Amino acid sequence: MQQSPHSPQSKSLSASAIDSAASLSHLQKTYAVIPRERPHTPLLDTVDAPIDLKAFSESQLITLADELRLFLLYSAGQSGGHFGANLGVIELTIALHYLLDAPQDQIVWDVGHQAYAHKVLTGRRDKLGTIRSKDGLTAFPERAESVYDTFGVGHSSTSISAGLGMSLALRYQGRAQTVACIIGDGAMTGGMAFEAMNDAVQQDADLLVILNDNDMSISCSIGGFSRHLATLWESGYQVDISDAGEPILCQRPDMQAYDRRKRHNELRDVPQLEDNLFKAIGFTYFGPFDGHNIPELLRVLSLAKQLKGPVLVHIYTTKGKGFAPAELDPVGYHAISRLPAEDSEKKALTANLTPSTPHLKYSQVFGQFLCDKATTDEKLLAITPAMEEGSGMIEFARQFPKRFFDVAIAEQHAVTLAGGMATQGVKPIVAIYSTFLQRGYDQLIHDVALQNLDVMFAIDRAGLVGEDGATHAGVFDFAFLRCVPNMLIAAPKDENECYHLLNTCYEYQGCTAVRYPRGVGVGAAITQPAQVYPIGKAVVESVLGRDDAPHKLALLAFGTMMATAQQAAESLINHNIKSDCQVHVVNMRWVKPLDTHLLDVLIEQGITHIATLEEHTVMGGAGSAVNEYLLNESIAFKNSRPAICNIGIPDRFVAHGSPAEQMADCGLDVAGVVSQLQQLLK
Repeated sequence: MQQSPHSPQSKSLSASAIDSAASLSHLQKTYAVIPRERPHTPLLDTVDAPIDLKAFSESQLITLADELRLFLLYSAGQSGGHFGANLGVIELTIALHYLLDAPQDQIVWDVGHQAYAHKVLTGRRDKLGTIRSKDGLTAFPERAESVYDTFGVGHSSTSISAGLGMSLALRYQGRAQTVACIIGDGAMTGGMAFEAMNDAVQQDADLLVILNDNDMSISCSIGGFSRHLATLWESGYQVDISDAGEPILCQRPDMQAYDRRKRHNELRDVPQLEDNLFKAIGFTYFGPFDGHNIPELLRVLSLAKQLKGPVLVHIYTTKGKGFAPAELDPVGYHAISRLPAEDSEKKALTANLTPSTPHLKYSQVFGQFLCDKATTDEKLLAITPAMEEGSGMIEFARQFPKRFFDVAIAEQHAVTLAGGMATQGVKPIVAIYSTFLQRGYDQLIHDVALQNLDVMFAIDRAGLVGEDGATHAGVFDFAFLRCVPNMLIAAPKDENECYHLLNTCYEYQGCTAVRYPRGVGVGAAITQPAQVYPIGKAVVESVLGRDDAPHKLALLAFGTMMATAQQAAESLINHNIKSDCQVHVVNMRWVKPLDTHLLDVLIEQGITHIATLEEHTVMGGAGSAVNEYLLNESIAFKNSRPAICNIGIPDRFVAHGSPAEQMADCGLDVAGVVSQLQQLLK
């Protein structure tokens, strides 16, 4: 890495320069309680930009880490949000902003779960309480939010590719600036990271990659790459960096390897660290180093950033570092909700009430279906790309460990893996978030649908996802799935229908997808036994208003918008003084194939207006599918020409906010839908 000529205050520290601070390296505090009151943080309060760190001594930086950790605990308690990963990179974030000259030097975060400390140190401290709230800070780095956010992220394994692009563009323009990419061991399981590393060596790019190894993604890291990192760590040795920038093999200062030795006790033969994967690819490798030892980080990174060519510094950290409950349960503390108000807690403790039965989450419905079906069908296998907890598969993995496959953060591989399984007479189910299925799109087309293989996709987090914002919204799946031949797409209205549509699509021989949202359902009880619904058949749920009304509206609802459609229809009828409208509320249930027969029957029965309703982009969505049929194939439509409108998400990325705020912003709450229906009826 070349030091930026624009950064006279950038630090370059030798080993002797930090000897006086070395004894202070492990004085960071550990907290046990999330504070409700804004903590006293005198050092942190003086930092309004990274340049303010330059005057700090190493011992002050250690104190700053304590203050920043306590402030993040307080802030997370106020706003909720990603938690463990942020606590784990506080020392690294401080070291990077102390040594580099951002925003001239480029700091690229992978995924962005760990960027809260970065936001605080780059002028957004007083706004951190607004994170994930409407009009507040985003949950992830975003270029439009700050000049210090070099690349917008939210999906995994992108930082090295983006950073390499920056490095090559800077080299082309003759600009000597450092590019540092921070990537976790979980994100490194994504193939895109290795594609970028391969190219970085080919290009001989000046690129500093910092591998933050905490043995976790959201869950514990798995697979051969995780085992390789564990081998490097458990050796008790490290590749250190000399003042001249040369690799030196030496014993690692800390030897407390119990936890990883326990997790990876099958590893016996430790190879030479010079033979590690990164060096084999062509990177200059240093590590592993203690990622919570600020003086050590300053020494190593100050030397590494001056080297030319692709360099990887391997550090190990603890997810949830400094907060005792999170260190004990890093999975449970990956993200947290805001603290409840104290009076709410008191009421909950003192109220003598029988608790109501909580509604099931859709992921729980899927998990229940998996276990039920696997009990009766030995062909069922289930795949997830590192989303065992989020997709509701914990119990299935426990009951059927030989039939559960967590492939780590590798969505493309997950899809093709399912295709390969399907060629051998089993029935694979890929449990995947809508936003992440986008990453395996070519594999879905080429490796599954084109061959019409018997694979089912359980698509979670479909639609808007609230505080996680646009990076995680699953609002394009109808569009990119329905254009693929051989695909069936189901959209359940509630928990019970979700269970039975999962069963229906499982029993179908071919490519299917069941699409359901994040969070809880409406409270519909799941009936047994599992049913097989007719493929491509919709259901008229209700008819409201007079039979002789001059205006007859068919309100075609897809998926969980059914409840909104019913409420909107009731509101429309109840507030229409003239009662000149009749509304047929239709649960479409299937996006592909559509119930075209029912559409024709409704039109032949005198429907004068048609409205489609979906939590998906209008462009290319289920409403577009209805339009295509009516305009191109329906004789009934051509004879009577009812008016049509499509209600859904507009052609823009929807900013983060609460789910209710997002729905209102898109006109998908009851009031917004009623208003659009009134315009149609005019």
